[in-house]
Amino acid sequence: MVELRDVTKRFGDNTVLDDLCMSVRPGRHVTLIGPSGSGKTTILRMLMTLERPDSGTIRVNGSTLYPAGEKERREARRKIGMVFQQFNLFPNMSVLRNITEAPVRALGLDRDEAEARALDLLDLVGLKDRRDARPNQLSGGQQQRVAIARALAMRPKVLLLDEVTSALDPELVAGVLDLLRSIATSTDITMLCVTHEMTFARDISDEVLMFDSGKVIESGAPEKIFSDPVHERTREFLGAVL
Repeated sequence: MVELRDVTKRFGDNTVLDDLCMSVRPGRHVTLIGPSGSGKTTILRMLMTLERPDSGTIRVNGSTLYPAGEKERREARRKIGMVFQQFNLFPNMSVLRNITEAPVRALGLDRDEAEARALDLLDLVGLKDRRDARPNQLSGGQQQRVAIARALAMRPKVLLLDEVTSALDPELVAGVLDLLRSIATSTDITMLCVTHEMTFARDISDEVLMFDSGKVIESGAPEKIFSDPVHERTREFLGAVL
């Protein structure tokens, strides 16, 4: 579903990803862990076409993101949804319209069909009664739930989650993580997650990749990574965050 081959990304003299190779099979839930600056979020941003690799190949769902022409890249990008650290909701739009705008404009859905889908998703995230509210009338946790519903409204093949609880007050984190656990267990969406919530990573992941200095230094099932890591750097990192 997701394949990176020999991908390198630099910001000035800083090599963030160093000849990276990784792949994610369809329907799998893969979590990227590691210290800040190790390249995890850069991978998600490249998949969202917000950053370009300096070299290498990226493919999603059989389509090439890089290197590719703009039309091919745009078509591949439509298969991907992302939930960011910040909610990035449109402040001048209602909750319902925040969810329907992209399916109508990008997918060409009839507005009635888009609204029916949005209401189902609002029911899923427990906010159907807030359909007419504006983002500033919602708590942070509610705004993040709307952002999750908005990403799902595009019916993505791949869902990217970038530290989705980092901007939330601690008492709101559990509700959002419970929602994502439910989505992980009830859908066949491929999920690629960057998080420092290690319990969450252990719960939802089929595979955990440990990053350091732009490379995957260790990978495996969560039970193996969290209970018996092989690499000393992994042990150091988990010792600091667990």
